[in-house]
Amino acid sequence: MHNTLHKIMLHIKLLFAPIFILSTHKAMDYEKLEKYLLGPKGSLKEFPFGPEAAVFKVAGKMFALVAWTLEPLRITLKCQPEEADFLRSRFASIIPGYYMNKKHWNTIILDDSIPEDLLVDLIETSYALVLKGLTKAERHKIAGC
Repeated sequence: MHNTLHKIMLHIKLLFAPIFILSTHKAMDYEKLEKYLLGPKGSLKEFPFGPEAAVFKVAGKMFALVAWTLEPLRITLKCQPEEADFLRSRFASIIPGYYMNKKHWNTIILDDSIPEDLLVDLIETSYALVLKGLTKAERHKIAGC
C-alpha cells in the first residue's frame, strides 16, 4: 500500500513539475546532498571507483553514486523502470544512468531544474529499492532488531 501511495505522490509532483521549474530554487550543493544520502540507517560512503565518485551503500549495495567533482553535480540513483522513463520524459536533466543498467538507474544533473523535494524523494526511493532487495536478516540488522 505504501509503495502505491508513494508512486501516486511522485506522479502528482511530476505533473506539477513545470510549476516548480518556473519558481527559483538553487541547485543542491554536495554537503547538503551528502547529508541526505548518509541520513538513512546503515548508509555508508565509499570511493571504490576513485576519488571523484562518491558511492553511497546500504549493506554493501549501492543506492547512489555522486560525481562530486563535476559542476553541476551529478547523482545516479536506482528507480523502477517505468518511473525511470517517465522522469526522463519530464526533465532534460534526468538521463539514463551513466555506466549503469539504464533500465533501472537514472543520472540526475543537479542544475536548478529539479525541485529539492523531488530529489529527496528520488533518493529515498533508491534507498528503499536497494533495501527491499536485501535479505530479511540484513534488513533486521540495519533496523537494529
